[in-house]
Amino acid sequence: MSRIGKKPVPIVEGAKVTIDGRTIKIEGPQGNLAYEHRPEVSVALAESGNEIVVSGDEKSRESRQFHGLTRALLANMVTGVTKGYEKRLEIQGVGYLAAISGETLQLRVGFANELHRKIPQDLKVTCPDQTHIVIQGCDKQRVGQFAAEIRSLRKPEPYKGKGIRYQGEQVKIKPGKSATK
Repeated sequence: MSRIGKKPVPIVEGAKVTIDGRTIKIEGPQGNLAYEHRPEVSVALAESGNEIVVSGDEKSRESRQFHGLTRALLANMVTGVTKGYEKRLEIQGVGYLAAISGETLQLRVGFANELHRKIPQDLKVTCPDQTHIVIQGCDKQRVGQFAAEIRSLRKPEPYKGKGIRYQGEQVKIKPGKSATK
């Protein structure tokens, strides 16, 4: 049995959990999320009503595989609807900048044309200044996926470090050709 799956998920104050068959709906101040779990595992509320318990069949391989996954996804959902998730990106390079125009994120990152990306409805994207992008939302996967898509538009290159990177990300800078002479 999964060690993570054995732990019950505490329901934080402000979150409301509803289980209807295989569908779990969690509501909170940051938003609402729903998840339909696999049939190999079962999810129930504890008698006290302030914990979610995930259980599965120890004999079935699929049950063991999805036991810890289901528990981790539910814990992320509870955290997301109460606290929310945030990813910060920074842009480095001369003339590189970001701006928000309506529902569109505009990026100038060294290409001939400006790059435009539509901001998903469930995410909040802000630019505190021209070289930083803040992505916030209640769904951990959606926040991380959108941040990864923005970063992939111009990954940090290894010689000067120019590009879009996560805040605090270390980019290993290679020596150029002249370093060998």
